[in-house]
Amino acid sequence: MALEIHAGPELSDALAPHAGEAHGLVIQVVAAGDGWNEVMSVLRGVFHHSRTAAQNEIPIVYVVAGDDLLGRTGPGAAMVATGTLSAARTLAAEGRKQRVAANVVALENDTDLAEAARWIVAALRDGPTGELIRLGAGHVGKALP
Repeated sequence: MALEIHAGPELSDALAPHAGEAHGLVIQVVAAGDGWNEVMSVLRGVFHHSRTAAQNEIPIVYVVAGDDLLGRTGPGAAMVATGTLSAARTLAAEGRKQRVAANVVALENDTDLAEAARWIVAALRDGPTGELIRLGAGHVGKALP
């Protein structure tokens, strides 16, 4: 399988030069509103992508906004981002026998997308699994959240 990218145009463009360097799924998770149906719709998509990765034994990287993960942008966005992290870690634990890597890359607003693309590709290739990789300076030197 080639690199399959489900992301916005900017991240897709940054990943395009790396298409031959790895295989797997890259899913950019878009923040939901605060309505339960919106949150469930996005998480349902995360579930389906995770199931596809598991069934086909392919690595997956979810990309979320760092501020969403820290609950800075509202409860719906936080539920989606943390739910995605939980899904990736569950898939990583369940997929160990088949070596299905699942990771989350959290981007800050100031993240260089070319740098993000390199980290995403690295996470798809023989790298860690079940990990959260934070990129950008938004959390450096701060007490979180």
